[in-house]
Amino acid sequence: MGNEASVAEENLGDRQFKIRFAQQEDVFSNASLLVQKRYAWRGFPKVQLKKCPNRITILSYLQNRVVGTVTVGYDSEEGMLADELYKPEIDHLRQQGKRVGELSKLAVDENIGSKQLLASLIHIAYIYGVIHECTDAVIEIVPHHKNFYEKMLGFKQIGEERLNKRVNFPVILMHLDLSYMQARIDEVGGKGKSARERSLYPYFFSTHDQDGILRRILKEDE
Repeated sequence: MGNEASVAEENLGDRQFKIRFAQQEDVFSNASLLVQKRYAWRGFPKVQLKKCPNRITILSYLQNRVVGTVTVGYDSEEGMLADELYKPEIDHLRQQGKRVGELSKLAVDENIGSKQLLASLIHIAYIYGVIHECTDAVIEIVPHHKNFYEKMLGFKQIGEERLNKRVNFPVILMHLDLSYMQARIDEVGGKGKSARERSLYPYFFSTHDQDGILRRILKEDE
């Protein structure tokens, strides 16, 4: 994939943001700064994004400024970040033949924060998971975000509260069968406010746009 190739563009009010994969070191640093800023606001210690063969960082830009980021990891011999605390729970999914991916370092600029921006980042993460044949997703979150992930995306808690020493904060493990995410995209993706529901799914791309983004990513990978 070429450096800084745009994989999607969306209008946010009268502004257009672009979604790209982080490849270059300076871009990776900008993503780390956003994560650190948002984590500090929540009272977390500083965290640093690190490049890893089985992870990719997705960025959202307004003009030349990073306004959103999420890191997607997929299963490998090295395992995943969530294995550190929740290996038995994730192994249970693996034993069922599931191919598990994980979301981490999700952050959106508080001055830009919107359902559309957040939904677009998560949708691109989902498309990346599809490419790697992921069937299920997990994410470690702080307990008070549980209701958001349940109501807005359909995640369910599968791991009890434990101390994550990477951020020195208690977390829980949430899980989502990705067939549910695709069904919701098929149903309301791209409809926005007209869908008249409170989940994030109406702010995802439409199925037609999703197919176009997938083709664009695969072409960049050639």
